[in-house]
Amino acid sequence: MDIFSDLSIVRVATYAFAAFLIVGFLVWSHRFWSTKFVLEGIHRKKLPAPEELGGPKLLSVLTAWDLTLLGVGAIIGTGIFVLTGLAAATQAGPAVVLSFVVSGFACAFAALAYAELSASVGGCGSAYGYSYAAFGEFIAWIIGWDLVLEYGVSVAAVANGWSGYLYRGLHAMNINVPEVLTRGPFAVDNMTGAATPGFVNIAAVLIILVLMGLLIMGVKQSARFNNIMVIVKLVTIGIFLTVAMGHVDSANWQDFMPFGWFHIAENGKPVGVLAGAALVFFAYVGFDAVSTAVEEAKDPKRDVPIGILASLGICTVIYIIVSAVLTGIVSYKTLGTSSPAADALEAIGMKVAAATVSTGVVMGLTAVMLVLYYGLTRIILSMSRDGLLPKMLGEVSPKTHTPVKTTVICGVVMAVMAGFIPLGALAELVNIGTLAAFVLVCIGVIVLRVTQPKMKRPFETPGGLAVPAIGAVSCAALMYFLPGITLLRFVVWLLVGLIIYFEYGVRHSNLAPKKK
Repeated sequence: MDIFSDLSIVRVATYAFAAFLIVGFLVWSHRFWSTKFVLEGIHRKKLPAPEELGGPKLLSVLTAWDLTLLGVGAIIGTGIFVLTGLAAATQAGPAVVLSFVVSGFACAFAALAYAELSASVGGCGSAYGYSYAAFGEFIAWIIGWDLVLEYGVSVAAVANGWSGYLYRGLHAMNINVPEVLTRGPFAVDNMTGAATPGFVNIAAVLIILVLMGLLIMGVKQSARFNNIMVIVKLVTIGIFLTVAMGHVDSANWQDFMPFGWFHIAENGKPVGVLAGAALVFFAYVGFDAVSTAVEEAKDPKRDVPIGILASLGICTVIYIIVSAVLTGIVSYKTLGTSSPAADALEAIGMKVAAATVSTGVVMGLTAVMLVLYYGLTRIILSMSRDGLLPKMLGEVSPKTHTPVKTTVICGVVMAVMAGFIPLGALAELVNIGTLAAFVLVCIGVIVLRVTQPKMKRPFETPGGLAVPAIGAVSCAALMYFLPGITLLRFVVWLLVGLIIYFEYGVRHSNLAPKKK
């Protein structure tokens, strides 16, 4: 079957409407905004690389092993503990193992391109910072706005997955939360697609508000704390595999690819291995922690690619083993729950192990949320200090030395999303935003190779332009396999961002021409 011809009328209509919004925006913007603003935004650039500036530099102390652990710690999270079951139950069946391979393949190429860009023009910081230096303010704004979506919705998605395991653990202790307080009003049954509305996912809301309070007080993340959380997550996975492997029944793998490679289901949603790959891509979000540590690597040309590929390789192997075992101990049809690993263990009579896994997941995902939340506030802080967002968002409290207003605003918005929007919709929105940023990064590497061939590059992707080209195509392909409604939501998000940029950012930017 031709996967590119299997489009429902609804899906085509969604893409057409997205195109209509873009064209409408361009027409409207032509009436109100001068073209010079766009041109100025493209040409405004910051100083590119930290080595060109004075002042102290970061210590180059990180080895390939350090970078690998950094990547593993950042990558493993909700993807393995929640989305594995969701993707198996609704999109790929036991072939979810192939979905992880496809996503890991695309992510590896994008990650190498990401590393080259950060090494060439960033040294440290997010993609927003060094895209500002490499491509100008306009592209930096798009990537920064994209990162706000990625980090913000990621926190809400992780909180959603976290709550499922918390409820599971409480149930094991005979503490039952009312059903209407465990899911939002837009919740649907993962298997049938039928509406199963509740009132609010109260635990997801509360954990974000608690983290908001901690960040306002100035909680500092130490390397030791992060390492402990990495160990907790890996031990949790180890416990699951140790207990579950002896109960694998190969009969559960007989119908290995029940949804095929890709097609549109009767309900209009894409299913199959490739659709599953587009969903479980969320499991790989976080590898950029390795590429942004280039300046602190002892030998960036050697250690950065090792750290990126090793962490992606390790996580891919872990994901494949966990998904294979998970679909081997119970039927994939039963995994569309909010806590699939714990529920599967209980189904085979391992109640103590189920409670232990739930506890480990709750602890591990708490750290993931805190890091993502912290990163979101710092990205917004940077954009505000550059003049692209209101100055209020860049203010730091003299008492706590934290961006209190930004932290509160982000916390309230994320709490609402986590409390009312289902995990699947959140994960898909994160994925399309992240994939779009990766496409821009890969294209950016190609552009810089052509336009600035003599630029100093501490790390270069092997294979010349082939690697970033494959990365761009792979990530764009995964975007295609996401639901059409997700694309529509993403287009709306980008249009809102462009309106903010042209109405506010382009005029208030620190790099805008000063009025005489």
